[in-house]
Amino acid sequence: MYRILVVEDDDVIAAAVAKHMGSWGCEVKCARNFADVMAEFNAFEPQLVLMDISLPFFNGYHWCSEIRRVSKVPVMFISSASDSMNIVMAMNMGADDFIAKPFDLDVLAAKVQALLRRSYDFAAPANTLSARGAVLDTAVGCLEYNGERLELTKNELRILQTLMEKHGRVVSRDELMLRLWQTDSFVDENTLTVNVTRLRKKLENAGAAGFIKTRKGLGYIVEDE
Repeated sequence: MYRILVVEDDDVIAAAVAKHMGSWGCEVKCARNFADVMAEFNAFEPQLVLMDISLPFFNGYHWCSEIRRVSKVPVMFISSASDSMNIVMAMNMGADDFIAKPFDLDVLAAKVQALLRRSYDFAAPANTLSARGAVLDTAVGCLEYNGERLELTKNELRILQTLMEKHGRVVSRDELMLRLWQTDSFVDENTLTVNVTRLRKKLENAGAAGFIKTRKGLGYIVEDE
C-alpha cells in the first residue's frame, strides 16, 4: 500500500482525490497545516506527493523545493495554472510530473500508478498478498495455494493483484481494464473476459474454484474469509 500526501487547499478536490486513490488501495492523507507542510510530510512519510501550486502562506513551488532538500519522493503537481511557464517552473523545482485541472480522476490514477512504477522497483523487495488461503508473490508472478504454485501471465498477475489488494470489495471491469491498460498497448472488454476466464480455470485446477466471484453489473470480487 503506497502512502500519498495530497497538498490541496480546495477541500472538494482534495476529498475527491483522496477517495479515488483510496479505492486503488493507497493510503491517502490530505494536508491541513499549509503553514508547515513539511511537518505533515515528515510525520506521514509519503511515497508520493500530489501538490497544488496556489496554496495559503507558501506556494507549491516552495514546498516542492523544501521536500527536495530532504527527499527524492516523487512529486506530481495538480494545478489549473498549466501554461508552459508553470510546467517548466514545476520541473525545475524538482517535480516529476504535472496534471492540469480540471482532470479526470481515472487519468490521475493512471498517471500516479505510472509514476509509482517508475519510482519504485516492483520486483524488489518481493511483495506478497494473502486472501482465502492463497498467497500471491507479485515479484515473481506466482500464486501459492494448497501447496501448489501457479505461474501467472502478466495480465493474470495484474488482475489478481488488484482483486487481492481490494479483497472484500467489488472491483469494476473498468478499473481492471485501466490497470491492464497501464502495461499493454490496448485492452478491450473481450481481452479482460478472456484473461479472467483463463485465471479462473487455473484457480479451479488448483482446487480454488469460486476464488473470483462475479457481481453482475458491478464487477469481480475476492471475498473475505
